[in-house]
Amino acid sequence: MYGAGPAREPTAPPAPAAPEEGPVPAKEPVPTEEPVPAKEPVPSQPPVPALARFWPVGVRPAVVRGWDPPLTPYGRGHRGVDLAAAPGSPVRAVAAGRVTFAGRVAGKGVVSIELSGTELRTTYEPVRASVGKGDEVAAGEVVGTVEATGTHCPAGCLHWGLRRGEAYLDPLSLLPPALLRRSPSRLLPVLT
Repeated sequence: MYGAGPAREPTAPPAPAAPEEGPVPAKEPVPTEEPVPAKEPVPSQPPVPALARFWPVGVRPAVVRGWDPPLTPYGRGHRGVDLAAAPGSPVRAVAAGRVTFAGRVAGKGVVSIELSGTELRTTYEPVRASVGKGDEVAAGEVVGTVEATGTHCPAGCLHWGLRRGEAYLDPLSLLPPALLRRSPSRLLPVLT
């Protein structure tokens, strides 16, 4: 019989040599790949037209809490702005549109308006609605009053939101610069 012999045991690779005493030579930096960004890039959205003609409450209400977009669709964030408003304050449509929802969500009154000629939709809560689904509203028309429900703001507020499809946007971007500024009135000289 050919090649029949005793079976060999597999051998392990030799152990690394013990380091020698003395200074350790410095290693050269190893080039790395580009750093990975901390968060995913937000899909670009077309700009929001400044088509609002009115604030939803008051003349220039204080912004109690600003817009803080979430990093993911279900992540933490603030998907609108909170405007200081006492319960019972009238809530107005910021621009012309059609009411797509007027009812209760999670115990709060909500009004949603699709803005005319756009893919944009504004939301207002907590609101006791004075309009119904399908109603056409004009810019500045009262759509309800601020309800006293909820603990969203201790002193009372209106949560104002803006969406394009499923994307949340900053509702303040609907306001033209003249409505955003808090500048004093100026008197100009009369020339005769």
